[in-house]
Amino acid sequence: MALRIVADENIPLARDAFGAFGDVVLLPGRQIDAAAVASADALVVRSVTRIGEPLLAGSRVRFVGTATIGTDHVDRAWLERAGIAFAYAPGCNARSVAEYVVAALLELEQDLQREWRGAVLGVIGVGNVGSRVAALAQVLGMKVLMSDPPRAELEPGFVSLAVTEILGAADVVTCHVPLTRTGAHATQHLLDTDGIARLRPGAVVLNTSRGGVIDDAALGSACAAGRMHAVLDVWQTEPEPEPALLDVVRFATPHIAGYSLDGKLAGTRIIAAALQVFLGAAEGPAPAIFTAPVAAPRVAIGVGGRDGLRAAVRHAYAIRADDERMRAALAHPTGTRAQAFDRLRRDYPVRREFAGFVVTDAADLDMADRRLLTGLGFALAG
Repeated sequence: MALRIVADENIPLARDAFGAFGDVVLLPGRQIDAAAVASADALVVRSVTRIGEPLLAGSRVRFVGTATIGTDHVDRAWLERAGIAFAYAPGCNARSVAEYVVAALLELEQDLQREWRGAVLGVIGVGNVGSRVAALAQVLGMKVLMSDPPRAELEPGFVSLAVTEILGAADVVTCHVPLTRTGAHATQHLLDTDGIARLRPGAVVLNTSRGGVIDDAALGSACAAGRMHAVLDVWQTEPEPEPALLDVVRFATPHIAGYSLDGKLAGTRIIAAALQVFLGAAEGPAPAIFTAPVAAPRVAIGVGGRDGLRAAVRHAYAIRADDERMRAALAHPTGTRAQAFDRLRRDYPVRREFAGFVVTDAADLDMADRRLLTGLGFALAG
């Protein structure tokens, strides 16, 4: 009997990648239920599918993979007790998320008439994503403060500030932590009413981790009062963000910060390799399957300085377009908004990371501008 693999339809090249090992059934992530997996041998998901006993008890599933960097949707303890192998894709879309943060910062710099060079960025959670955010923020000229107590416990040389210290000192705070509800370093409502009250007037908060990391009600109240600004890619009530919160944030996107083609292909590749190891298969999908288009889009920015940098980033990722699409799609009666949110994710346009673009008029730029572009990852011609 051929291996039966159920996979989220939003995983790029899922049929090509996992079809090397058996028959693949593609389903919307929120429609993957106990009936759908009862006769499956392997299951590959993204973050919208809850993995645990209610879904898998009594099924044939012996391998679960999630093509994501987060695992808060997975009951890993139950999988271990049930003898079900598990794999995830740490770091696969870290670059994509970091570039989303850069795009948001550059747009806010223009909108708020603020200069981020010399400003303080507080990074909460300094793993695969947070580390890349910190590095790119330094390219933009920001001073970076970091908070990651679990990392500090493992790395004695790592300097981790208290979250309260970060909140009081930073002009911008960005969250890159898993959502955990228990333990010494639980992150649920890490930014609650008291934490948000510690922020400097006019501070900006970005959340691309998980919605529950921030108390949406407290955040919405502070934004509505004009005390702070927010950019949200994740939502506590996802897939139905609260309309009142949506109305007061600067940029709103439907959990797509990590949705670059490069990052999603990396996630597929990692899980396909893990499934190959689990099955003891001699061969897996051809490496060419996971390669993004070779032809690099060519971009002429026409100007130097911050405006030129913004132009290059907009060519690669236009966060305003995502914000506009989301607001338009969610301007529907309650009951259809969740479906609209999921359609935005399912039908998300192809997005390449900065390294996939070549700036063609770089010869006209001064050395400082060229360093900025290459520091963010762009290739230069001329």
